[in-house]
Amino acid sequence: MGLLSFFGRLLFVSVFVLSAYQEFNDFGVDGGSAAKALKPKFGVLSKHVATHTGFEVPHVEMKHLILGALIMKSLGSLLFVFGSSLGAIILVLHQAIATPVLYDFYNYDVDKKEFAQLFVKFTQSLALLGALFFFIGMKSSTPNRSSHPKKKAPKTKTG
Repeated sequence: MGLLSFFGRLLFVSVFVLSAYQEFNDFGVDGGSAAKALKPKFGVLSKHVATHTGFEVPHVEMKHLILGALIMKSLGSLLFVFGSSLGAIILVLHQAIATPVLYDFYNYDVDKKEFAQLFVKFTQSLALLGALFFFIGMKSSTPNRSSHPKKKAPKTKTG
């Protein structure tokens, strides 16, 4: 059961590992194509935050955001593969922060092609988020074997 569980986690985490690998290869000195694609989306998000909350989002280099996402995906994936809840929590944080920014379907009209494409990707990311929450919930609900040693059956007395 342990080996099967490990391979299941490995398969699940491959989504994060492959995207981190792609970002790493494309990173360059400016953050690569991911930084170029994120810049306008982050600008729109910053304007939304400033309009609705009055809080001005400080200037952030896109390459630093991409590097932070790459580290979160890599570290979270590594820990998750070995069954750590901390790895799952790191991946949850990444998904919770990145998903609404990257898949901003709410900025498009329902009739537009971009709306449908972004909405599908958004719901797929929500499915990954749900799976991570399920893992964390299962991990916290199952008793740890080492903390509950098996009770030995009492020996019967003969004689």
